[in-house]
Amino acid sequence: MITKTRALLAAVALGAFSTTADAEAIPLAGQSETEWRHSLALYAFLPARTSGTSTIAGTSVPLDLDLSDALNLLDFALAGRYEAWRGNWGFILDANYVGLEADGALPTPGGATFKADIRQKWLGLLASYKVLDAIGNNGQRYAFDLQFGARYNKLRQEVTISAPAPLPVLGGDVGWWEPVIGARGTWVLNDQWTAIASLDLGGFGAGGNDLQVGANIGVDWRPWKKTSLFFGWRYYSIDYSTTLSTGPFAYDVSQHGPVLGVKFRF
Repeated sequence: MITKTRALLAAVALGAFSTTADAEAIPLAGQSETEWRHSLALYAFLPARTSGTSTIAGTSVPLDLDLSDALNLLDFALAGRYEAWRGNWGFILDANYVGLEADGALPTPGGATFKADIRQKWLGLLASYKVLDAIGNNGQRYAFDLQFGARYNKLRQEVTISAPAPLPVLGGDVGWWEPVIGARGTWVLNDQWTAIASLDLGGFGAGGNDLQVGANIGVDWRPWKKTSLFFGWRYYSIDYSTTLSTGPFAYDVSQHGPVLGVKFRF
């Protein structure tokens, strides 16, 4: 049982693809601030280290994984962020999906096997307001905006065991809405480089999620007029728990590692 759960939870550990920092609060040179401007970013968070505890059907297992452990179990992942701005107000749509699979044999008589099915997805809807927009000593702009809204989360941790006859599926699906708040600072360094730092907080006890934290720091490099690349470092943590029909179900994990993205403006 413990061997099965370890393999499953290793798969879950990659489930935290999440929101990146973004520089859209400051318009590009020549862009109108009285008309709508839009951006679409695609990104991936690559957790160099994952630590914490995950619980399925009442069995808790500690996690201590590096990036290669998690990538070996990745099935499919996609994450994106759309922003629309006009003047000091912006609207943000943040979407994430990641699927992972693990299977293998259990060290039990009879050749029992297991299969783990992991799905994590969310959709965030936020408004943002630019509270500061100024010119620094280098003659370049810097800005600070606040974000607030709601996010719907869906998390699946399921294990199917054959022994050799199939047993009831352990774990299950959970879904919940939670409030989200955030802040972002953007500093234009020159015509191509922009420094960005951001922090977002979610959960606050809603739906069983005590607190979800995302913090980013990095740079946006724009080698083309309307396309840029983002390079940075991210910290992410979640503390979720509930009880399903198969027993306690929880995910209390923190991660950190590089985040990479590409952004298109139109």
